[in-house]
Amino acid sequence: MSQQRILVVDDEDNARRAIATILNEEGYEVAEAANGAEALVRIGEFSPAVVLTDVRMPQMDGLTLLKTAREQGSDATFVMMTAFASVETAVEAMKSGADNFLLKPLDADQVLVTLGKVLEKRSLRQEAEALRDQVRSRVRRFHDIIGESPQLQGIYDVIRRAAGTRATVLILGESGTGKELIAQALHQESPRKDKPFIRVHCAALSENLLESELFGHEKGSFTGALARKEGRFELADGGTLFLDEIGEISPAVQVKLLRVLQQREFERVGGTQSLKVDVRIVAATHRDLVAEVKAGRFREDLYYRLNVVSVTLPPLRDRKSDIPALVNHFLEKYSDAYGKQVRGLAPGTLQALLSHDWPGNIRELENAIERAVVLAQAQELTTDDLPPVLRGPRPHGTSTGALIPGATLALIEREAILRTLEMVQGSTSRAAEVLGISVRKIQYRLKEYSTPDGAPLKAVPDEAEDFAAES
Repeated sequence: MSQQRILVVDDEDNARRAIATILNEEGYEVAEAANGAEALVRIGEFSPAVVLTDVRMPQMDGLTLLKTAREQGSDATFVMMTAFASVETAVEAMKSGADNFLLKPLDADQVLVTLGKVLEKRSLRQEAEALRDQVRSRVRRFHDIIGESPQLQGIYDVIRRAAGTRATVLILGESGTGKELIAQALHQESPRKDKPFIRVHCAALSENLLESELFGHEKGSFTGALARKEGRFELADGGTLFLDEIGEISPAVQVKLLRVLQQREFERVGGTQSLKVDVRIVAATHRDLVAEVKAGRFREDLYYRLNVVSVTLPPLRDRKSDIPALVNHFLEKYSDAYGKQVRGLAPGTLQALLSHDWPGNIRELENAIERAVVLAQAQELTTDDLPPVLRGPRPHGTSTGALIPGATLALIEREAILRTLEMVQGSTSRAAEVLGISVRKIQYRLKEYSTPDGAPLKAVPDEAEDFAAES
């Protein structure tokens, strides 16, 4: 067995030494601490993979040790040891980041099995983090755009080819698909990258304000114009002007914008002097401009001036292969922003994210992950942390939490198995994966349980048949 470092923390000397002896005999590298304060020092010196700690200790209890170690940046896996009467405390510890807990008096075989599981899970988590690092290194090479789907690869190619020209680019796509990021990438890929990138949200301004924002105004040109103001065209001279939601501008502004595109000159509001600027125009809209032209709401000549090069961003539902990379990006972003140690997804969480159609696209996904990180009580996001619309149907009946304390372990196991089977639509293989037990054990338990009318519970048909064949 390869050496794995285990720190055993318990104020009872005999119990602590007995556990250490067992682990040493199994090939683990073991250190000991008699209390939480001593354990913090040992964590810094010994860098254990797993901290096996008692919950109730003088000076500093196991729960405080866990929280303090996390605050100090330790990534050690915690397994709590507790008497059955303290199960609620152990559950609280797991919410704070512990991976598992053991009931006292300890069974040596159970200790070894639990350690094997948490070390395997830790190894998988580290491998997943390494893969995430690889994903980050790939997807971030193209500026801040996250994703490697074939649709995005085609867009990247268009951006690279168009960036070196001054051609106007029209970016189309639903709200929340990342049109501004495409505009910024186009600017950064161009020879203008050291010049200004100026953004105007056309839908947020009235006609008069938008005209003033775009072209500037002279002193006294309207009430409140107390001084000359340079417009966004002047500010973007030599660089890129991004006109977001171009489909919302009024006919009067459309006329003036057309003139700028055709002649590369304009006048400030209330002015007479023609100004010339060198500006690359990038426009974006969620509207169907062809339909707007047919309806007479958008000038056809302006549409063709804007649509020299067009890019259509696919909605997130059409590129779900990019969701894992986006989730990793937002997890890291908001974990750092809120000072939390959320670095992964619990079983079933990614499936819930992939099953949603994301009508709000990347903006909705980002909002969902930010919310989940804020509410998360462990190092992995669960479906309970997600917005209700992503969770699917909830199990009915008695709350599992209401069973502890006071319930038998058999009743708790029964509730866990039945609730998990309900969550995975009766699949014993998926339930076994979630619960960390064998398929055979679930199938045997189902034969023991019965429905209210006395009929035995069964797995889904194909798995039930497999079980029958094995028997």
